[in-house]
Amino acid sequence: MKFTCEKVLLQNAISTAGRVVAQKSSIPALEGILIRASGQELVFSGYNMQTGIRTRLSANIVEEGNIVVSSRLFSEIIRKMPDDVVSFSVNDHMVVHLSCGASDFEISGLSAAEYPDLPEVEDEYSIQIDRKVLKEMIEEVAFAVSTNESRPIHTGALFEIAENSLTMAAVDGFRLAVRREPLERVEGGEFSFVAPGQALNEVKGICSEGKSSGDEDETFASITLGKRHILFTVGNTELICRRLEGEFLDYRNAVPKKNPISVTVETKDLIGSIDRVSVMISEKLKSPVRCVFDHDKILLSAKTATGDAKDVCPMTGDGGGLEIGFNNRYLMEALRYAPADTVRIELNTGVSPALILPVEDNEKFLYMVLPVRLKAN
Repeated sequence: MKFTCEKVLLQNAISTAGRVVAQKSSIPALEGILIRASGQELVFSGYNMQTGIRTRLSANIVEEGNIVVSSRLFSEIIRKMPDDVVSFSVNDHMVVHLSCGASDFEISGLSAAEYPDLPEVEDEYSIQIDRKVLKEMIEEVAFAVSTNESRPIHTGALFEIAENSLTMAAVDGFRLAVRREPLERVEGGEFSFVAPGQALNEVKGICSEGKSSGDEDETFASITLGKRHILFTVGNTELICRRLEGEFLDYRNAVPKKNPISVTVETKDLIGSIDRVSVMISEKLKSPVRCVFDHDKILLSAKTATGDAKDVCPMTGDGGGLEIGFNNRYLMEALRYAPADTVRIELNTGVSPALILPVEDNEKFLYMVLPVRLKAN
């Protein structure tokens, strides 16, 4: 096996495939990256038995073949090489020779036969979506994915494809995040699935990576659903992950429909107020943020053994003096990820969930935050 390739292209491919490489595994090959050289194309694969990434790049291939190399060591060597063309060759004893400029390295490789095959995904259903939009949707929902393994289905995000739109939802028992976007192309009809939160974070990272060419197809990502796996394709990179099985929360029925109080507020203003009163709150000294929704203003306060803090945030509307408490982080994250400069907050009682919605009457996003019971002053 022998090829030459630009250092920057190699470095990008190693970084992409290395996202899911196992740090420690009972299968030594899974701590490495599988490299296949065929025709004029290199294929780099990383896999941890849950999620796999495969990325392709063009190279000058002199001799075809395949090898598994240590992800950590290979990444370090390429990163420290000069910005030039890298020469890669493998001898009959699985020794990899790397050279670039005046730099030379030799490292041991493993047989590709020891590397488990990545799952194949049957093309049952698929959609196409702008990669930038997919990245934003994951970012604006994934923060609410549960980390509690007692309900594995909620450690992922629900994807619902219906009526030429994609809806993503995540819930962790304290908050709910929902995002919707229209779709131009849906193949196979309506479908839904739950993708693991960890895999979605990698998809978000892949969507952020620069396009390798001016090809218009690279502006889109495709999502393909198989019987047991999901395939995300972004440009020359594929991510394959298991779909989570189980019954996801019926979030539509969990959202309160009638909320007598509706106010609007500038997102940045409310984030700033929460941030200021949160100075008193820490991991050791926990306290809810107490909010009083008055006429055209929200009175915020937090009190711990350290001291107490108060702030006032302007708003539009009348909250009737409703007093309600929130976990500062949960409320802050919902506002930070809301894709709008101004939001509408709907409320009912001091123990009912609060809804954060677009000011315009559309269904682009919805965040629901459960309140924290307040002790009497």
